Amino acid sequence: MIRLKIFIVLSCFTVMAGCKKSDNNNPVTPHTQTFQLSSVTLNNNSITPVRYGVPFTPALRISFTAPVKRSTIPSGVSLQSSASTVTLTAVFLNGDSVVVLMPSNPLAPITKYTLVINNNISSQQNTTLAAGSTGSFVTAIDSSRKFPALTDNALLDLVQQQTFKYFWDFGHPVSGLARERNNGDNSLVTSGGSGFAIMAIIAAIHRGFITKAQGLARLQTMVGFLKNTAQTFHGAFPHWLNGGTGAVIPFSAKDNGADLVETSYLVQGLLCARQYFTDPGAVETTLRNDINIICNRVEWNWFRNGNQNVLYWHWSPNYNWEMNLPIKGWNECLITYVLAASSTTYSVPPIVYSSGWKSGSTFINGNTYFSYPLPLGPVLGGPLFFSHYSFLGINPNGLVDPSAAYSTQTRNHTLINYNYCKANPRGYYGYSDSTWGLTASDVEGGYNANSPTNDIGVISPTAALSSFPYTPTESMAALKFFYYVLGDKIWKEYGFTDAFSLHNPWFANSFLAIDQGPIIVMIENHRSQLLWNLFTSCPEVKAGMQTLGFTAPYL
Repeated sequence: MIRLKIFIVLSCFTVMAGCKKSDNNNPVTPHTQTFQLSSVTLNNNSITPVRYGVPFTPALRISFTAPVKRSTIPSGVSLQSSASTVTLTAVFLNGDSVVVLMPSNPLAPITKYTLVINNNISSQQNTTLAAGSTGSFVTAIDSSRKFPALTDNALLDLVQQQTFKYFWDFGHPVSGLARERNNGDNSLVTSGGSGFAIMAIIAAIHRGFITKAQGLARLQTMVGFLKNTAQTFHGAFPHWLNGGTGAVIPFSAKDNGADLVETSYLVQGLLCARQYFTDPGAVETTLRNDINIICNRVEWNWFRNGNQNVLYWHWSPNYNWEMNLPIKGWNECLITYVLAASSTTYSVPPIVYSSGWKSGSTFINGNTYFSYPLPLGPVLGGPLFFSHYSFLGINPNGLVDPSAAYSTQTRNHTLINYNYCKANPRGYYGYSDSTWGLTASDVEGGYNANSPTNDIGVISPTAALSSFPYTPTESMAALKFFYYVLGDKIWKEYGFTDAFSLHNPWFANSFLAIDQGPIIVMIENHRSQLLWNLFTSCPEVKAGMQTLGFTAPYL
């Protein structure tokens, strides 16, 4: 009865309004009759918010408050991904007030699709749809195996060999140094990434991917260029150089000079090469002597910036110390202090390490996350490259100083990262015990230092794969998922691409030297400890680490 009264009132209002005398200054706007959407469902579930793991042949059911004119559905409804528009098959139900749409062919896996319903749809009474609607969903992972099964050892061989091609096939043709990335300026090489490349070449010789003679020839080219051509500043190299001329390429506006941290990654690799090529003949002797010249001319103590008890990351011939970035831990820079203390020409005293590196606000942690105590570093450990770059050469096993047991630090840092991804507190689609690993990498539209406290849903294969020495079981599970399940999307000419997201589906087409190198080197350290043994066999490294208060079976 109440509804009837409302209808009568509204009807009377309409009639009265219609009977009102026309006013030329206020013309009457004709009323357009409309009908409504009742519901939109995806496999009998609401399409909003975004749904994940949707099967490849979903049923989209759209209900209206009136029978629709069938001919208006094709122009009124679309389903599309970023790459294509889907052809849909329609079935009409309930006197044409319901339409069920299904893709004519299965949808692509791990793809975001958007359903758009616009007001081009008309009813059979020629009324207009009042308002459209949109909704999105992400299709499921195709869990089929993309490649034949291999033994674990064969799979590790394959990953090391394929990834090595980045440095071997894509190395700069003049200098032999490592290009920064495959999708950038091909004249630009990276000093730190070239240190990783040197270590990768040694691993490749060890595995038989190239001969020792081939590796030696490439290293002669690289070392000769670094010694005679590459621009340096107080013996330190810039972050980026021109691979043909050796001239600095600015990393940023004021970063056009020395980068002490990148230099330390390069020296780490050079010292491994010096320890590997031990033949007393003239060729390898010359290589060793040239490496010593490069390493010995780095003025580590000059980077104290006026004899302060801390090292500084950058110096520019134009801007001096204006970047003002003291190197304080915990982060990726332990190797910088170890090498500064190890220098036979420009060493720094232990107080620079204890009062500088250890004075950082994020040096001591002492908290427990996911049941794992973390001695050092920021909340939840930070990105995983903190446990990779310095430890390509420094063996954390059995390494202790008054601050930490470094095997505990590196392993627990990795397990915290793994368990964070497994717990997936932010609800990102695809995170699991086989899809994990947060570290700095490309992300869609840029670059990000991914970590548990800076997590945007992007997994970087280098994170889990470079952690093989610390978490072999968890890293192998990730490797098998990356290769066998996601291999059609991320396994390419230089190994695994840099990063991917299953939540907002995106797969990088890039490879970065600083991400590919640790994969090869750390898998090799997991298998044979080759690079660990080479670096820690350096007499000056042993002495330098001892002066800093480290103890280890190899010191």
